[in-house]
Amino acid sequence: MSLRKNKLREMHADVDTGPLNDILFILLMFFLMISTLANPNVIKMSVPKAKSDTKQKQSVVVSVDKNKNFFIGSKKIMEDSLESVLRKYIKEGDSIKPAVVINADSVAHWGEIVKVMKVARKLGAMTSATVTGTE
Repeated sequence: MSLRKNKLREMHADVDTGPLNDILFILLMFFLMISTLANPNVIKMSVPKAKSDTKQKQSVVVSVDKNKNFFIGSKKIMEDSLESVLRKYIKEGDSIKPAVVINADSVAHWGEIVKVMKVARKLGAMTSATVTGTE
């Protein structure tokens, strides 16, 4: 019976990763520096410039009060003529999609608000609604 420990079992194979870490760090720094110096615009083009390239979005404000009255701006309109009056404000064929902002009283009927939304979407406008006032 041997009381001595086997020396081969005590030896562990270790891999020194210090130099590997150094190489990976150097490669990381190299690619970071090269990526900031690289020019993504491979093809040079001369693009015409103007003083103002952007168009202002057209927006129409439609208000609905608690008595089912419709207003475009401050002008009162009838419910039957809503589509024809909105058509005057929304230009068809415009490259910028117009917006219709609906301001409604907090006690206004949701059916009237949805009716304005349907007419605006039918005319090709985006809609957004806000409810104001207190009960």
